[in-house]
Amino acid sequence: MIEVRRILTQVEDIHHEFGPPPPAPLRRGAIAAVLRNPFAGRYEPDILPMMEALNPVGLEMGRRLLAALDVAPERIESYGKGAVIGSAGELEHGALWHVPGGYAMRELLGWKGDRQAYAKGQASGTKGQPGNALSIVPSTKKVGAAGAALDVPLTHINASYVRSHFDAFEMRVPGAPTADEIVFILAMSTGPRVHARVGGLKAADIAQWDGLR
Repeated sequence: MIEVRRILTQVEDIHHEFGPPPPAPLRRGAIAAVLRNPFAGRYEPDILPMMEALNPVGLEMGRRLLAALDVAPERIESYGKGAVIGSAGELEHGALWHVPGGYAMRELLGWKGDRQAYAKGQASGTKGQPGNALSIVPSTKKVGAAGAALDVPLTHINASYVRSHFDAFEMRVPGAPTADEIVFILAMSTGPRVHARVGGLKAADIAQWDGLR
């Protein structure tokens, strides 16, 4: 069921955004895997077996992205995921990435929640344990042609309301997805937007440890 054709990794360092350079550049990155879509061209009522099959793919992609970023997991402050489905597929096929992609990054960043509960949408984290990737992993998906770009949303790993970390990483794979493929994407960042200054909850002020505030 899992046939990977290509894997693309992209990493960038942002030194400034027309203002004073921050103490250290912001490092952001994303990884995209191009897979054959086994459901392309037809309607399949039961697609859940592929979600389970994608779990090791998510973990491997997460490990490869962390290695490419070349930072300790403790340095990662925001994350996100997404999918681009080829034209012979349907949007719901991209939704198969919610558990494998989200769970993989949260596990690699120290989340201690229950995987089965997460898969059923019954748990977003382990309340009261700061630093464990408590925040839900934001996501976006679309059906697109080969080379289509996707803006992958990013939010703080421990509190979705931390305004400074609202961001997006634009990712595309040239020549993919073909009509019968899916591109699955993970993204991570080491900090807030460079020169973030529009107020709201700060990362240093996270107090509830409930994934929100």
